[in-house]
This record gives sequence, structure tokens and C-alpha cells, in this order.
Amino acid sequence: MTDIDDVMLNFSPAGLMVLNAILSIVMFSIALDLRPSDFRALMRAPKPLFAGLVSQFLVLPALTFAMLLATNPRPSIALGLILVAACPGGNISNFITHRAGGNSALSVSMTGIATVAALVLTPFNVALWGNLYAPTRDLLRQTSLDPVSIGVTVFFMLILPLILGVLLNANRPAIAARIHKPMQWLSMAIFIAFIVVALAANWSFFLSFAGAVAGLVILHNALALGGGYLTATLARLSDFDRRAITIETGIQNSGLGLVLIFAFFGGLGGMAVAAAFWGIWHAISGLVLAQVWSRREARR
Repeated sequence: MTDIDDVMLNFSPAGLMVLNAILSIVMFSIALDLRPSDFRALMRAPKPLFAGLVSQFLVLPALTFAMLLATNPRPSIALGLILVAACPGGNISNFITHRAGGNSALSVSMTGIATVAALVLTPFNVALWGNLYAPTRDLLRQTSLDPVSIGVTVFFMLILPLILGVLLNANRPAIAARIHKPMQWLSMAIFIAFIVVALAANWSFFLSFAGAVAGLVILHNALALGGGYLTATLARLSDFDRRAITIETGIQNSGLGLVLIFAFFGGLGGMAVAAAFWGIWHAISGLVLAQVWSRREARR
């Protein structure tokens, strides 16, 4: 059987450009729900936002590192999990937070601010934790991992659409309100369809190696959700805010992870399968958690 560390998945440069465009549309649709006043309100009372960013960019990568030390997976799988942990919150986190009865405004604002922070913190965390963990150190040395190039990719794919969406909502709120919902549903439908097509092109690889990553991804996602919940609890936040931070930490932007894997790691098999399985599993776990929480109103 082929070693997962040696597999390079099939993904064309044109396909990568399409995925970049789709994620930009998704980010733009999220930003249509944001106004500059939302950010100013969080600056006046920053504790929930600060706790959420600590959970996202410090607690989750540290928990990931501890998990890798305990489980010792294949290096490419380990690097895939490190990369997913270094990404900002995922595109469906806002929808799931709303379903869970959490603070949707905090969730959307966290997605926006974490996306901006990812410009620096995503490449930093990949380089830091990937070099600290010995089995992935060699993979990073074999890769032309340029933090500036990653930052440029994140800027054009996520931050520029975020800025344009916020500006449209601030200056043309009627247009933003009219296209917000259709854009969200359309962008998510296109994104899901694209992932299905990409998986179909690599289905034999995915079937061969999904079993090797399934347990690790499920454990990793549970640690992410638990880490978010614990961080918000230790910060003494309300249940309303705690639900948002838990979901923001447990729903990662695996789509961004896939873009970076194909752009900078050549579609390395273990990394790509781990990120793809994350994209499937975090939606399942998030919706299940939202269903449980929706039965009880959150205390504010």
C-alpha cells in the first residue's frame, strides 16, 4: 500500500483558482452581515473577543501539539492537523452559532477579526508548531513555506472580500440586506459542490486513507470544541458568549487549509485528507452540538 506521506493528490492550478474564488465569495457573504460599528462595540468591551482569539490561535494549536505528542501520527497527517489548527474560524460557524442560540454578533465579528489576524498568525503557528514537532520539521524544510506568500494568499482570498463586504453594508445597507441571504446559500452550495467534485477526483486515495485520519480528526475536533468551551469558562463569560467561542474554535476554515496545502505543499496526501475530513466532520459535530444547545436558552 502507498505511504500516505508520499501521495500527492490530483488538483489542477485552475481548480485552485476556482477554490480561491469560491472562498472569496463565501467571505464576502459573511462580511455583508458586518458593520464598522460591530467592531467598535467589541473594542469597547473586548473581553469575549480576546478570549475567543486566545482560544483560536493559542489554545487550539497548543492542544494540537499535545495530541500529536500523545498519538504520534504519520508526519503528513500531523502537519495537516497543525495547519487546520492554525486557520481562522470556518465559514459555517456563524450559521451554527445562530442555531445553537449563541451570540451571533460575536461569532461573525470573531470570524472577521480572526481572518485579519490569520494574515500573520496562520503562517506563524504553522512554522512554530510544525518545527517544534520533530516528525513534521523535515516536511517543512522540504517545502518552500514563504510566510509572505501565505499572507498575500490570505489577504486576497479572505481579507479583501471582508473589507468589500463591510464597506458595502456600511454604504449601501439596502443592497447588502437584499443579497445577504441568497449570497450565503449560493456560496455555501457552490463550496460544497466543489469539495464533492475534488473528492471524486481523488476518491480512491480518500477511501484508502480516510480510516487513518478519521479517529484523529474526531479527537482533534473534540479538543477544539472543549478548548473553546474551557477558555470561555475560565474567562467567566456568559453562556451566550461561551457558545459562540466554543463553535468558533471547533469550526475551522478547512477550505483555507486546502488552498494552502495545494498551493504550498503540492497537495501532500496526509495533509489534504486530514483537512478534507475536517471539513466534513466539523459540520456534523457542530450541527449536533447546536441541536443539543438549542433545547435550552443561553443565559446572557
